[in-house]
Amino acid sequence: MHFNNREDIISMTAAWKGERFSDGRPKVADSYLDALYGMTLEELWKPIFIKGYENQFVAMKSIHPEFKEDGSVNKKLIGRAVTAVYAPTRPDYYEAMMTSAVAQGLTGTPNQWVLDSLCSRDVIVIDMYDKIFKGTFVGGNLSTAIKQKTGTGGAVIWGGIRDVEQMHKIQDIQVYYRGIDPTPIRDFVLTGFNVPARLGSGRSAAICLPGDVVYGCSGGVLFIPPQLVADVVDGGAKTQIKDIFGFEMITQNRFTTAQIDKNVWSAEMLDLLVDFIKNDPKGKNYRHLDWSAEYELADKAGSDMQSSL
Repeated sequence: MHFNNREDIISMTAAWKGERFSDGRPKVADSYLDALYGMTLEELWKPIFIKGYENQFVAMKSIHPEFKEDGSVNKKLIGRAVTAVYAPTRPDYYEAMMTSAVAQGLTGTPNQWVLDSLCSRDVIVIDMYDKIFKGTFVGGNLSTAIKQKTGTGGAVIWGGIRDVEQMHKIQDIQVYYRGIDPTPIRDFVLTGFNVPARLGSGRSAAICLPGDVVYGCSGGVLFIPPQLVADVVDGGAKTQIKDIFGFEMITQNRFTTAQIDKNVWSAEMLDLLVDFIKNDPKGKNYRHLDWSAEYELADKAGSDMQSSL
């Protein structure tokens, strides 16, 4: 067996064509991570879902609320995934696992291997098979260590946490979890390190690969495939400015809600949108966006309508 194997990671994330970490994980640029802080779950979820990635979100609780009482953002979790998968303990497998790990140059405990691999803006994503009693992967000490290693990162634990009072005092980290228990973690074995991880169960399950971009908000956690991040960020920004523009047009009685809510806008509407972005202060942050694909869809829709007449 191999843990944190570069060749395996590259193979399972072959759709990513950009920069990689030394362990093989996709390295999505910091600028895209920064952009996600200003976006909502629905803005990010839709472009993933329509591309066939229907199992990327899982509802979970967080140690810190996303929003403060005044409505301002308190703490979102955004970073690059480091995954680990665990199972109930079994003596023969545990011995084989540790023997293999030593041969690969790994020392200490499996949890330490994961922690030692972390770097800036990483998020650990742990499938602790929903183990809460004796399944408390993160507590006060490990949360502090994660904060020191990742800066703005955190953890997503499909299992338990402990030392909640201590964790609440660590403001620069966000942790998502299934339950709280005072017991220390016991009776488990590592089955995979930087492998596909499953969180949730049944129709509510999600899958996370190493290098996925983790987006944690008040509803739960979304795992964004790295090769889709650029399209997702630009798509989300387009949704934002279309909403801003749409509200303006509805207020001025220039378009109806039915026209604004169409998936494909007409060339006339796009012309007005582009002019709004260019000249209105509200459009300043959206002037880099390319609308050529939307114009192509508008032209196609117009041609299809003409041919049906």
